[in-house]
Amino acid sequence: MCRKMVVIFGASNILWMVFVASQAFKIEIFPESKIVAQIGDSVSLTCSTTGCEPPSFSWRTQIDSPLNGKVRNEGANSTLIMDPISFENEHSYLCTATCGSRKLEKGNQVEIYSFPKDPEIHLTGPLEVGKPVTVKCSVPDVYPFDRLEMNLLKDDHLMKNQEFLEPMERKSLETKSLEVTFTPTSEDIGKALVCRAKLHIDEIDLKRKERETTKKLHVYISPKNTVISVNPSTRLQEGGSVTMTCVSEGLPAPQILWSKKLDNGSPQFLSENATLTLIAMRMEDSGIYVCEGVNLVGRNRKEVELIVQEKQFTVEIFPAPHIFVHIGDSVTLTCGVTGCESPSFSWSTQIEGSLDGQGNDERTKSTLTLSPVSLEDENSYLCSVTCGSKKVEKAIMVDLYSFPKDPEIEMSGPLVSENPVTVSCKVPNVYPFDLLEIELLKGESIMKNKNFLDEADSKSLETKSLEMTFIPTTEDTGNVLVCRAKLHIDEMELEPKQRQSTQTLYVNVAPRDTAVLVSPSSILEEGSSVNMTCSSHGLPAPQILWSRKLNNGDLQPLSQNSTLTLISAKMDDSGIYVCEGINQAGISKKEVELIIQVAPKDIQLTVFPSESVKEGDTVIISCTCGNVPQTWIILKKKAETGDMVLKSRDGAYTIHKAQLEDAGVYECESKNEVGLQLRSLTLDVKGRENNKDYFSPELLVLYCASSLTIPAIGMIIYFARKANMKGSYSLVEAQRSIVPNV
Repeated sequence: MCRKMVVIFGASNILWMVFVASQAFKIEIFPESKIVAQIGDSVSLTCSTTGCEPPSFSWRTQIDSPLNGKVRNEGANSTLIMDPISFENEHSYLCTATCGSRKLEKGNQVEIYSFPKDPEIHLTGPLEVGKPVTVKCSVPDVYPFDRLEMNLLKDDHLMKNQEFLEPMERKSLETKSLEVTFTPTSEDIGKALVCRAKLHIDEIDLKRKERETTKKLHVYISPKNTVISVNPSTRLQEGGSVTMTCVSEGLPAPQILWSKKLDNGSPQFLSENATLTLIAMRMEDSGIYVCEGVNLVGRNRKEVELIVQEKQFTVEIFPAPHIFVHIGDSVTLTCGVTGCESPSFSWSTQIEGSLDGQGNDERTKSTLTLSPVSLEDENSYLCSVTCGSKKVEKAIMVDLYSFPKDPEIEMSGPLVSENPVTVSCKVPNVYPFDLLEIELLKGESIMKNKNFLDEADSKSLETKSLEMTFIPTTEDTGNVLVCRAKLHIDEMELEPKQRQSTQTLYVNVAPRDTAVLVSPSSILEEGSSVNMTCSSHGLPAPQILWSRKLNNGDLQPLSQNSTLTLISAKMDDSGIYVCEGINQAGISKKEVELIIQVAPKDIQLTVFPSESVKEGDTVIISCTCGNVPQTWIILKKKAETGDMVLKSRDGAYTIHKAQLEDAGVYECESKNEVGLQLRSLTLDVKGRENNKDYFSPELLVLYCASSLTIPAIGMIIYFARKANMKGSYSLVEAQRSIVPNV
């Protein structure tokens, strides 16, 4: 028996050990979650076991494809290494661990993607205003492209969005692109094209699944408005010189090309400078000269014809063909001649106006003196020289200016923190103000700039100003306002072209946060004392002024101390007290209402017309307590069943057509938070006196009722007696006995 028990016990131990061993054998795979890796990266799967020494491992794909990786086994770990990862590694991998007769499996999914580069932006040509262009955004070597989304934006404006949801026929790296055709405008200058690509794979981080490329727009404008200016003229004397300046608009700025048109029509290249100067002109230099503005997107041309005439006498004018003279100064214009021994001179103005100067001729020169120069002298003066039968003219433009004083800075008021203030920068007696520029600066920062190009309507000395409203802060204290005026005249030599004035800022803070502390309370009983303390904040520190508001709204000054004390306050002291914090930047007010309470007294209860009235009269019962404000008045009618509160208006109760039941005792209760007082009166209502001529409708009704009732009672008695005699009563028979037969 004992031997059997030992055998049983040993067998159970063996089974238990086998059970424990089987429970302890486990397998894990790392990483546990699905792997998403970029093509070309290195990926490893590690399979680990516990509870078995040593296990054996094997790897395979669930569709029995090649592993395309290397396996490294180390004790209880087995690692599958895929380096580099490629399309052949996109499988579900299964790790099998065997320990004796036990076998465990663990798997993980490997997915791949390719998103290696930022998008590429290509244009079909240069961007020219008004001409359509196609922009192409390409994403190279992307996989899987069915999860790709592309957006093309111009700054923050979405131009096109595209998703590539078409099925993939095979696994491959592909380049996907998005195209948009648009027409550039001048508003596109400085903007940027943004190509943004996103691969919608949740398992990869944001930096790797979103890429974008930005390309700044360089918008071009084809050359236009090409203009040629010729100095001195298109008609020249032999041996003379000419300067031709060409200007053309475009973006980028057009390159200027000068050429001369030959007799056969072909161009002869001359220069690439904007200014073409020809000296020692000859007759054969006559012809058509062509200026052409050229840039990347186009060209625009302008022609001018020069005529070189046979050499004649020459006329020169001094000090220059174009001069600027300060108003009030003197200027002498000189016209000199070479090549003529006895010339005759004459001066005239080319623009409407009189010739006010003084002329003087001396052999081969003539002078015209303007002194003092005024606005009427601003003109183009023409010197005409006659030598024999030939006449030559030379012009000189006299422009005037006035810029005598530095600017003046004015403020609309004191500088108060957080309060807008307008600063005015004035430039007095300036001319011509269309060349004036005014700048207003705070420190080194320009606050506002103004040109007066569109205001030159008349010839006059004017004061021009620049105004700006700004909100000063305490941080502006110590800063400097600078008003700078510039007169853009290059020919000014003696006087400054720029003037400025400065003003240091001192910012005040208007009183604020004005508060009143009342001790012990703003509601007091008559005879109590009260302290009202006022505080206010500002820069400079505000002065305190206490006042009392009168009934007409005016303020009665009381004290300039911060604390106002009332000793043994009376009811007349009730009212609104005003504390004002005052400094040069402003005023801040705070009001407090002081209420002095008094128990009701001198209550009056009256009745109109009297305490004794007739039935049907109108009675007005009034209760007043005029000496105490904020008093509640309650009118009641006393009764044995309980007092009845009357609906009164302003302490008055009206009884229309008084009745007898309106008679009784009326009571007025006047009360407030301090106390109450009662008054009562008795109202007597008398009925109307009898009148012989008065016939009441009620008596008529009573008379009619009695005339019908008496016969009815007689009939009832008659029928009752007959019933008693017969022992019964029949209404039918009774009727028959009194109704005769017909």
